[in-house]
Amino acid sequence: MDVEGECKQLILAIERISTAENKKSCTFGALFRDDAVQNEFEALNGTLRAAKKRKMISFEGEMLLQGAHDDVVITVL
Repeated sequence: MDVEGECKQLILAIERISTAENKKSCTFGALFRDDAVQNEFEALNGTLRAAKKRKMISFEGEMLLQGAHDDVVITVL
């Protein structure tokens, strides 16, 4: 498993999903519901935590859950 490569793919996905005015962030709900993200990342939460630990992204909290954290913003650093 290439964790660094998965983290970089996650950043590309966040930038693709981002709103037009801000290309560096999206909500967890938008990321979680994206078909390409669902197909690419077997363990999205694990990849999010790895990217956060490497200071590649930022979000509030330790772990994000569908429904409860859909409005949490994930920002590329």
